[in-house]
Amino acid sequence: MFLSRLRQAGFLLPAGLTGYLWLKAGDPGLPGFSCPLRALTGIPCPSCFLTRATCASLRGHWSEVVVLHAFGPLAATALVLWSIEAIRTRRLRPRGLRGWQVAAATAGLLGYWGLRLLLHYGLGLAAFPSSG
Repeated sequence: MFLSRLRQAGFLLPAGLTGYLWLKAGDPGLPGFSCPLRALTGIPCPSCFLTRATCASLRGHWSEVVVLHAFGPLAATALVLWSIEAIRTRRLRPRGLRGWQVAAATAGLLGYWGLRLLLHYGLGLAAFPSSG
Protein backbone atom coordinates (compact mmCIF):
# COMPACT_ATOMS: atom_id res chain seq x y z
CA MET A 1 0.00 0.00 0.00
CA PHE A 2 2.71 2.49 1.02
CA LEU A 3 4.97 1.60 -1.91
CA SER A 4 2.07 1.94 -4.32
CA ARG A 5 1.33 5.43 -3.06
CA LEU A 6 5.00 6.30 -3.17
CA ARG A 7 5.20 5.19 -6.82
CA GLN A 8 2.13 7.26 -7.66
CA ALA A 9 3.72 10.35 -6.09
CA GLY A 10 7.09 9.85 -7.85
CA PHE A 11 6.27 12.63 -10.31
CA LEU A 12 6.77 15.10 -7.43
CA LEU A 13 10.46 14.13 -7.09
CA PRO A 14 11.80 16.77 -9.57
CA ALA A 15 9.88 19.58 -7.84
CA GLY A 16 11.06 18.36 -4.44
CA LEU A 17 14.67 18.25 -5.62
CA THR A 18 14.42 21.70 -7.22
CA GLY A 19 12.88 23.12 -4.06
CA TYR A 20 15.56 21.55 -1.90
CA LEU A 21 18.35 23.00 -4.06
CA TRP A 22 16.69 26.41 -3.91
CA LEU A 23 16.60 26.16 -0.10
CA LYS A 24 20.19 24.87 -0.01
CA ALA A 25 21.34 28.01 -1.81
CA GLY A 26 19.97 30.03 1.08
CA ASP A 27 21.37 27.69 3.75
CA PRO A 28 24.56 25.87 2.64
CA GLY A 29 24.50 24.00 5.96
CA LEU A 30 21.71 21.75 4.70
CA PRO A 31 22.97 18.21 4.10
CA GLY A 32 24.37 17.21 0.74
CA PHE A 33 26.86 14.80 -0.80
CA SER A 34 30.59 15.35 -1.24
CA CYS A 35 32.36 14.13 -4.35
CA PRO A 36 33.92 10.71 -3.71
CA LEU A 37 36.40 11.08 -6.61
CA ARG A 38 37.69 14.40 -5.28
CA ALA A 39 37.85 12.97 -1.74
CA LEU A 40 39.91 9.97 -2.91
CA THR A 41 42.14 11.58 -5.56
CA GLY A 42 41.96 15.34 -5.04
CA ILE A 43 40.84 15.70 -8.66
CA PRO A 44 37.37 17.18 -9.21
CA CYS A 45 34.93 15.05 -11.20
CA PRO A 46 32.87 16.37 -14.16
CA SER A 47 30.04 17.43 -11.87
CA CYS A 48 32.10 18.88 -9.02
CA PHE A 49 30.67 22.28 -8.03
CA LEU A 50 27.62 21.68 -10.26
CA THR A 51 25.24 21.34 -7.30
CA ARG A 52 26.42 24.66 -5.87
CA ALA A 53 26.22 26.29 -9.30
CA THR A 54 22.67 24.96 -9.75
CA CYS A 55 21.69 26.26 -6.30
CA ALA A 56 23.18 29.67 -7.10
CA SER A 57 21.40 29.70 -10.48
CA LEU A 58 18.05 28.98 -8.85
CA ARG A 59 18.58 32.00 -6.59
CA GLY A 60 20.00 34.24 -9.34
CA HIS A 61 23.48 34.53 -7.83
CA TRP A 62 25.24 34.82 -11.18
CA SER A 63 28.64 35.92 -9.87
CA GLU A 64 28.86 32.63 -7.93
CA VAL A 65 27.68 30.58 -10.91
CA VAL A 66 30.45 31.88 -13.15
CA VAL A 67 33.11 30.71 -10.70
CA LEU A 68 31.54 27.35 -9.85
CA HIS A 69 30.35 25.56 -13.01
CA ALA A 70 29.15 26.69 -16.45
CA PHE A 71 26.45 24.01 -16.54
CA GLY A 72 24.72 25.41 -13.42
CA PRO A 73 22.18 27.56 -15.28
CA LEU A 74 21.47 24.70 -17.72
CA ALA A 75 20.92 22.26 -14.86
CA ALA A 76 18.68 24.73 -13.02
CA THR A 77 16.63 25.39 -16.14
CA ALA A 78 16.34 21.66 -16.85
CA LEU A 79 15.21 20.98 -13.28
CA VAL A 80 12.53 23.68 -13.39
CA LEU A 81 11.25 22.49 -16.78
CA TRP A 82 11.33 18.86 -15.65
CA SER A 83 9.41 19.79 -12.48
CA ILE A 84 6.71 21.58 -14.47
CA GLU A 85 6.44 18.75 -17.00
CA ALA A 86 6.32 16.07 -14.30
CA ILE A 87 3.55 17.84 -12.41
CA ARG A 88 1.64 18.59 -15.61
CA THR A 89 1.78 15.01 -16.93
CA ARG A 90 2.00 13.22 -13.54
CA ARG A 91 4.98 11.25 -14.93
CA LEU A 92 8.52 11.17 -13.56
CA ARG A 93 10.21 10.56 -16.92
CA PRO A 94 9.84 13.34 -19.50
CA ARG A 95 8.11 12.11 -22.66
CA GLY A 96 10.27 14.00 -25.14
CA LEU A 97 13.64 12.97 -23.70
CA ARG A 98 15.76 11.19 -26.32
CA GLY A 99 18.90 9.14 -25.90
CA TRP A 100 20.91 11.41 -28.18
CA GLN A 101 20.02 14.39 -25.96
CA VAL A 102 21.38 12.62 -22.90
CA ALA A 103 24.49 11.59 -24.86
CA ALA A 104 25.04 15.17 -26.10
CA ALA A 105 24.69 16.60 -22.61
CA THR A 106 27.09 13.98 -21.25
CA ALA A 107 29.62 14.70 -24.02
CA GLY A 108 29.36 18.43 -23.33
CA LEU A 109 29.88 17.89 -19.61
CA LEU A 110 32.90 15.66 -20.22
CA GLY A 111 34.37 18.11 -22.73
CA TYR A 112 33.93 20.99 -20.28
CA TRP A 113 35.56 18.89 -17.54
CA GLY A 114 38.50 18.04 -19.82
CA LEU A 115 39.00 21.71 -20.63
CA ARG A 116 38.92 22.62 -16.94
CA LEU A 117 41.44 19.87 -16.12
CA LEU A 118 43.74 21.08 -18.89
CA LEU A 119 43.51 24.69 -17.76
CA HIS A 120 43.91 23.89 -14.06
CA TYR A 121 46.49 21.11 -14.02
CA GLY A 122 48.13 21.59 -17.42
CA LEU A 123 48.41 25.37 -17.58
CA GLY A 124 48.17 26.23 -13.88
CA LEU A 125 45.13 28.50 -14.29
CA ALA A 126 42.41 28.52 -11.62
CA ALA A 127 39.69 26.60 -13.46
CA PHE A 128 38.17 25.17 -10.26
CA PRO A 129 37.13 27.04 -7.12
CA SER A 130 39.85 27.00 -4.50
CA SER A 131 37.64 26.06 -1.55
CA GLY A 132 35.01 23.52 -1.18
